[in-house]
Amino acid sequence: MRKSNKRLQRLILVCVIALVILIGLIIAITMISKPTSGTGTGPNPTETESELSTEEILAQLKAQLIVDADHLATTYDYDGAIALIQTWEGYTEDTELTAKIAEYEATKATCVRVNMEDLTHIFYHSLVVDPERCFNPDDYQGRGNYEWMTTISEFNKITQEMYDRGYVIVGLHDLYRYETDENGNQIMVENDIYLPEGKKAFVLSFDDLSYYHSYDNYGYAARLLVDENGKVINEYIDADGNVHYGAYDYVPLLDQFIAEHPDASYHGAKGTVALTGYNGVLGYRTDESYSFDNIDNPDINKDKRLWLKNHPEFTLEAERAAAKEVADAMKENGWTFASHTWGHLSVGKKSLASLKTDNEKWQKNVAPIVGETNVIIFAHGTDLGNWPKYNLSDEKVEYFMSQGFDVFCNVDSNLHRTYFGGTYLRQGRRNLDGIRFWYNLSGEQNNLSDLFDINEIIDPLRPDYTLFLD
Repeated sequence: MRKSNKRLQRLILVCVIALVILIGLIIAITMISKPTSGTGTGPNPTETESELSTEEILAQLKAQLIVDADHLATTYDYDGAIALIQTWEGYTEDTELTAKIAEYEATKATCVRVNMEDLTHIFYHSLVVDPERCFNPDDYQGRGNYEWMTTISEFNKITQEMYDRGYVIVGLHDLYRYETDENGNQIMVENDIYLPEGKKAFVLSFDDLSYYHSYDNYGYAARLLVDENGKVINEYIDADGNVHYGAYDYVPLLDQFIAEHPDASYHGAKGTVALTGYNGVLGYRTDESYSFDNIDNPDINKDKRLWLKNHPEFTLEAERAAAKEVADAMKENGWTFASHTWGHLSVGKKSLASLKTDNEKWQKNVAPIVGETNVIIFAHGTDLGNWPKYNLSDEKVEYFMSQGFDVFCNVDSNLHRTYFGGTYLRQGRRNLDGIRFWYNLSGEQNNLSDLFDINEIIDPLRPDYTLFLD
């Protein structure tokens, strides 16, 4: 079921429950305030106050209904807004409610269908909190950080500038729907997305939200968790070892931005997070290889063995439960998940046998935490075939499709690349990171100006790119 439909159903359920409670309250108040004798013929003060209280409750419920419907309309879900108004008993006789329906219908009528050929897809990795620790031209990881990563400052500026230019996030799952062809076969077709004129749809994804051991002490957040209010936040450890909690990566940052700018998102969509599994997910060590039986196993990565030695209280069950709590909270708030392969593999270079083994690990160790997915986002810029059509007889294509994947994304940095192949969807993604920034700053490329001004978003704490040239 689509996320926007679930959101609408929840709102309708809340309204129905509120109305049932109201009816019960009215009956109870009427029974309590009913005179016990026939003394006096004037109005009962308690009864009058009860009638006024009921009117006030009805007014408050209706006002909240309108607030919720307006919010749906702000996220371009005009049908959902209308359906919510229609849950009010007697709405057809209520001029305020019928006026709201007319308003939503009029706005919807002015919207323009999104052309999938104009759709762009951008992605990030985990965000850098402390550039001074992260970017180091003298070691391999520090150089890689500079090339692959984006800072919090850059992410926030890009998000704001794209919003100012009229960009609206749409979910990968909003792009398509399934239909049955004349032969009874299920096919994937373009979905109808309508936005106000001047708005530009884009897809957003993020890679590697696992907080790998290789990120330790480089100025990244450490993990995600759910706070006492049910919000997803980060744990961050600064250079002095102090622990901080708050918005230190893209999940809470984007949640906060969309809460303040709901029209930045189509039907509440956030982004698709592509996860590996070899170091766990979301900052939790959820992979089965994290076992005290492996603490002296030379075949297990030394970072894993060291982590186990430093965490004698570790249990796999507790880590998985904590990670699932975060994943559930994210999904409830518009986020979706994809496979990035368990081992961050280059699918074009690996054998079918190794891809099968890898996917089995992902399905065993990651899917139970984040849920099943039909989306796979490939690492290292590789893919299963040339653009645009897949060879459906290719053994790797056949395998992944047999495993339920039918949305495939790679990295190719084309401005617009979306292809519907009948039974699958392919989409290219644009990396917004240090390497793309320096190509544009140096003038070698000009493939970001449709999104933002590179000179306006670059973090002043990012070192000059010439320090990282060979």
